[in-house]
Formats: sequence, structure tokens, C-alpha cells
Amino acid sequence: MDTDVLVVGAGPTGMTLANELLTAGVSTVVVDRLSRRSALSKAGGVQSRTLEMLDQRGLLEPLLATGDHPVATGHFAGVPLPHPSDRHRLPWRSVPQVVIEGFFEDHLAALGLHIRRDHELVGLAQDGTGVTATFADGTSLRSRYLVAADGGHSTVRSLLRAAFPGEPGTLTIIAADVRLDGADPSASHTWNEDGHWAAMFPLGTDVQGRPLRRLVLGGPGMSLPRETPVTEDDIRDGLKTVFGSRVQLLELCYARRITNASRQAEQYRHGRVFLAGDAAHVHLPLGAQGMNTGMQDAFNLGWKLGAAVRGWAPTGLLDTYHAERHPVGAAVLRNVRAQSLLMDWAGTRDPEVLAAREIFTDLAQLPDVQSHLANLMSGMAVRYPMPGAAASSDPLLGLPVPDLDLGGVRVHELLRAGRGVLLDPEDAYASVAAGFSGRVDRVGRGGATGPLLVRPDGYVCWAGSAWLGPALREWFGEPSV
Repeated sequence: MDTDVLVVGAGPTGMTLANELLTAGVSTVVVDRLSRRSALSKAGGVQSRTLEMLDQRGLLEPLLATGDHPVATGHFAGVPLPHPSDRHRLPWRSVPQVVIEGFFEDHLAALGLHIRRDHELVGLAQDGTGVTATFADGTSLRSRYLVAADGGHSTVRSLLRAAFPGEPGTLTIIAADVRLDGADPSASHTWNEDGHWAAMFPLGTDVQGRPLRRLVLGGPGMSLPRETPVTEDDIRDGLKTVFGSRVQLLELCYARRITNASRQAEQYRHGRVFLAGDAAHVHLPLGAQGMNTGMQDAFNLGWKLGAAVRGWAPTGLLDTYHAERHPVGAAVLRNVRAQSLLMDWAGTRDPEVLAAREIFTDLAQLPDVQSHLANLMSGMAVRYPMPGAAASSDPLLGLPVPDLDLGGVRVHELLRAGRGVLLDPEDAYASVAAGFSGRVDRVGRGGATGPLLVRPDGYVCWAGSAWLGPALREWFGEPSV
């Protein structure tokens, strides 16, 4: 083997996965077909759950130190969502994708992993022990496992001939990173009477300290073939149609056309090959859900591949990646389709759509509805099934663990080693946990909760109303002698 895991694609999903694999002590190679990192910020926000996961690896503070990344307001179908005060410890942040990619590339390089660029994948073959990847220059790499993180037009997925059902794109809209004059800093979505609309979100500042915005434009007559270049005149015309003369374009940094295609791979696992991020699911970029869902795919998969490579993965652990993440991707596609309908992306001004949006806007003012939608959009609504702990009815089971303070040490700090964590406040489980000491760190400190077993990705997989042994075996294999 040339490496334990080969990651194809050096976007946020691929580099998040690479960091998880290195944390697990697994040799990793990341390849990308591009000769240099892309300057395109396809996403501009980081959700609460992704921020928590970065914090669990000690990466959040260094990421936020890279520049001005203001707190952002979430939304559902353009209706603003206030920051919830319950489980959302960390509010959304405006961090452009290009910043995230640069941060991760530098971080991985400091750990000794350098992205291998100019590696265009052209062939793929797998057998009972590994995967052989062939590149356009005639070289090849052999690995125990391979992960496709190579985007919506994934070469890996094509070579696998993996089913990718869904709906093709029926229209395009414009997405651009811009500097504007006259824009209301509190405005997010604006519609005019003929169906044209604009959405704006802060992206922090450029290298000169000037504020940048993500601008999205759509409406009648604006849907052109995806490959049609976006010009400054297109942006100016779109701004004038929606805002008149009060908002002016100062600088266009980049722009592209995006479609409303909605597709999801039928299977996320194909033998020793796994699909993650946009290679597994594509949809309209609403609420940065594509990037965040992909990064959360990587957090879910990374520790499981590490367990498989290191030889302690219980039977079926790798299959739980599809079982847990496919429903999450399906739920994202479902909420994006609902949002695109309520937002009237095509600018039809259909009276039935407008009536539905009015009713929805009224409902979205209710605190319970806001909480539900905020959980949905932030990744905090994800609750994994925990079959090995079915006897427990603990409300935390399957959810992200709260960042509890255990006598001056936070739970998220305990997860930075990439191992499981057993919270054992009464020191009742020392003997049963002893055989898992290399995979699970037991913390016998007091706290405001009962005993909990937390997976390396931060999800509670057992609570202290049932016998601990089966849950340890379910997620951490057989005890060492």
C-alpha cells in the first residue's frame, strides 16, 4: 500500500476528512486535479454544529483568527432566524469557503501532509484488500480505502457508475462575491413586484480590510446556460432591477451561475470506496448546507475509517456511515426544495406561492417554529440511531454532546485526541472500560449529567440507564486483553 486512505478532492470535505484521519493516526494522501487552490468561495457560512466539531479538534479559534468573520444570521427561505439560546452554543459565522480551504491546507502542511495537485483521476479498481487509483500522467496510487470528495461532478462516482438519482437543474441564478455601495447592512433578501430578487450576506473583509458580500440574483429572464460567463453589466443590471439606483457595484471579485439540480447518491459506500460531500449530494446552496453537510460527512467517516485501518473496528462500523449520513443528506435536499419553492426562485409571482410564503412567514415568528428551523438549518437537528443503546431513553442519546464543564475541563477539549470519551462522574465503570483504554478516555469527574459515552465525532452513543459493555463493543470493538 502507498497509503492507508486516499482522499480525492482538496475542498473543505476532503481536507476535513484528512485531518480526522491524521488525528486517528492513519497515513493519508490527498490529491486534487487543480494545479492550485481555487479562489472561488462557493459557500460563505459555517453552521453551529460544524463550529462545534472544529472546536472539538482545537481548530475553531485558529480558524476565526484568520480574519474578520462576523456572526451571521441564519434564515429559512429568506426569513431570518434568530440565534437560539438552547443547544446552539456557537452562532453561525461568515467564513468564506476559500478561507476555510486555505486554513486547512496550511494546517495539514504543518502536520506533514501536502496536497498533491495536478492529479487528475482517470481510473479506479478495487479488490479485497485495497483500491488502485490511476491518474492522467500514468502514475497510480494504491490504498486500503478511497474517499471521493471531488464535488458534484465527481470523477470517482462516474468511474464507479454509482446511481445518482434526482432532479436535473431547470434554471440558473447568479452568485457573486462583491463590494457594494449603498447596501443596507441589515438586509438579506429583497424581492420586487415583477419577481426579480436579490440576497446578500456578509463575507468579512478583503485583504485591504474592505467589507465583502455574497450577492445572489435571480428572477425572470436571468436563467441562462450555466457556462455563460457573468459580467459586471449582468451584476449592475440585476442590482438596478431590484434596488434601483441606491445600490451600486464597486468591485466584482468573482461570479458564477448555479443551478437548482437536486441529486443524491443511492449508496455512500461502494466496497472500499466512499462518497462524501457534493460527490454524494448536490442541491441549491442555501444556508451553506452543501459545504457544512460535507464537512459533517467527513467528521462521521474519519474516525470509522481510522478504526478500520487500525484493526479495532467492530463489524458493520463502516456501514453506519451510509446508514447515518444518507438520511441527513436526504433531509437537506428536502428542506432546500421547500425553501426554493417558498422563495420563488424562478420569479413566477404565482399567487399560490405568495400566499404560502405569507403564511409561512407568520408561522416563522413563533418561537417553537424558529427553534425547529434553526436546528434544521444548523445541523443541530441531526440525531443518529443508536441501536446498541436502545434500552436507554436518555434525551441526549444520538445527539451532539453538550459542552459540559467538568471541573474546569470542557467535554469538547477531551475530544481533541480523536478518541471516545466516557463520562463517569461516580467512578462506577472503571473495570468495564479498562479494556478500551486505548480507544476511550474515561473521565471520573463530577458534572451536571449522569454517565455518558461519547463517540470521537462528539455524538452520545450511550447514557447510564443500561449496561455499558454492549455499547462499548458496538462502537469500539472488542476489549484488548
